[in-house]
Amino acid sequence: MVALSLDRKEYHILRSFPGIGDATACRIIGELGDIRRFKNAKQLNAYVGIDIMRYQSGNTQYRDRINKRGNKKLRKILYFMIFSMISLRKKGQNHIVDYYDKLKKQPQRKPHKVAMIACINKFLKVAFHLISHNIPYDYEIASTHS
Repeated sequence: MVALSLDRKEYHILRSFPGIGDATACRIIGELGDIRRFKNAKQLNAYVGIDIMRYQSGNTQYRDRINKRGNKKLRKILYFMIFSMISLRKKGQNHIVDYYDKLKKQPQRKPHKVAMIACINKFLKVAFHLISHNIPYDYEIASTHS
């Protein structure tokens, strides 16, 4: 599977992220397909199933949740990918791990799973931009723009 992905630009862009290995990059490409078919990152989030679903009636607004209507396998792959990025934070600088730390250390701390889904959202936005413009990941550029 890795040999088939070596000639794809998406593979090399995903591999440029610290914490993404050969197998993870191949699985993301396999589940996602061509990322350029989405017009924007919001459509990509909806495909994965992490877009926000709001319940409200009149003046009452209930707790926000993720939609979960998207690709269940891809959502699971991305969740464990972010988990491994956080676990391997000493291997290289990653602005997604910095974002996770920021969410966990705010005055009102976010729960672990909420912070993980927020990191998946951020990763998808960055990956969509990088793949659309054919740019490899660079911590210095990503940290100044986020």
